[in-house]
Amino acid sequence: MKRRSFIKTTVAGSMAFLLPFPSRAIVTGNKLRIAQVGLGGQGLSDLHDIASHPDVEVVALCDVDANKLNEIKNTYANAQTFTDYKEMFKNIGGSIDAVVVSTTDHAHAPVSLMAMELNKNVYCQKPLTHYISDSRKMDAVAAQKKLVTQMGIQVHSFYEYKLATILIQKGIVGKVKKVIAWSPKVWGYDGPAPEGSDPVPEGLNWDLWLGTARKRPYKEGFYHPSNWRKCIDYGCGTLGDMGVHIFDTPYNALQLTVPLTVKNSCRQPTDFGHPEKNHVSYTFPETKYTAQTLEWVWYDGEGAPEAQDELILPGGEKLPDQGAMFIGENGQRLLLPHFMKMPKLIVDGAFREIDINKYDPDGKAGKPAASYEEGSPKHYHEFVDACLGRTKCSAPFSYSAKLTEVILLGVIAARFPDETLHWDGKNARFKEEKANAYLAG
Repeated sequence: MKRRSFIKTTVAGSMAFLLPFPSRAIVTGNKLRIAQVGLGGQGLSDLHDIASHPDVEVVALCDVDANKLNEIKNTYANAQTFTDYKEMFKNIGGSIDAVVVSTTDHAHAPVSLMAMELNKNVYCQKPLTHYISDSRKMDAVAAQKKLVTQMGIQVHSFYEYKLATILIQKGIVGKVKKVIAWSPKVWGYDGPAPEGSDPVPEGLNWDLWLGTARKRPYKEGFYHPSNWRKCIDYGCGTLGDMGVHIFDTPYNALQLTVPLTVKNSCRQPTDFGHPEKNHVSYTFPETKYTAQTLEWVWYDGEGAPEAQDELILPGGEKLPDQGAMFIGENGQRLLLPHFMKMPKLIVDGAFREIDINKYDPDGKAGKPAASYEEGSPKHYHEFVDACLGRTKCSAPFSYSAKLTEVILLGVIAARFPDETLHWDGKNARFKEEKANAYLAG
């Protein structure tokens, strides 16, 4: 029996001890009782931002590393602590209204799905899942149970990105024929898999950390606490990290669905690490904001993006390290740097001033934040307020599962370098049968 199947059977057994709690996506009390699962760097940031809402009560903290729990438990003295999320739900599930999932990518779906099966609202960090099959399942369960959900793409709620969405949808560059997006970050590993093993650090439950992934011996410097994103068993590489953030605004603005084709030009697969450099090409079907076919190109790794005329800026200005370029059918372009920098309009080879009042007369984009620390809580507070029936989430699983699917298609394409794969979005299958082996764990 595969480890993932074994773990699923074990989880199902644990669920037998749990009665699904009453479905109440909209919490009727004055406080939202939060459980935080995952207390690494991003987890602590998530916890801080969501707990900054005055109507949040942190009732549980969970991490497979007892050291992480010890570092933070005094700050949230009223919260109970656990190393196993299954035990947390079993012991105090009735006291939890919503769960924040900030684990490694491969643990997102197991934790979130159990929470949702127990009728808990879920805020899950990006990318939503490690496998496309899980993304679709999380979307379906959230819809079936009518739960409040949000994916952790904090910049989705920042002014500059909301403004860019409005500009594109108001036709500032006309219909978009191409998007180029890039990040020079390197969340890949081109070397061999490590040999041997090292002692598991005191306080870390390595078996719980592995969860549904294949069993490997612990090796210092490769997995916990920080390099797991480079490994195909646990993370989704640079695409799953920066790609989600940078894809989000163009994907949202153009109201895309899933692509028709995907190709990744990268080194040959190793079955251990993601490529250090990816050049991914997608084609998308037409929407009312795009040309008949939309071309989408992603570059990551050292030296990204590749030099090309469509990315040359007026006056020899340097291209931002990370960002996206919208290219209209008429040749006009909109540059969206990443992040917290204003979009820039380019017409006939020159920058043009954007009359924001013309495109956003009602101020729907809001106002710029003075700093990331000021702007970041907005996305979390939106989730809290939605759980309390005051608003709706802007990145629910109905949206973020599709965005994640786009990302994961690019990850799968790295298994077949320079080969165009054809995606049947309706049936969630590739035309190329060999690629379907990577849709689920």
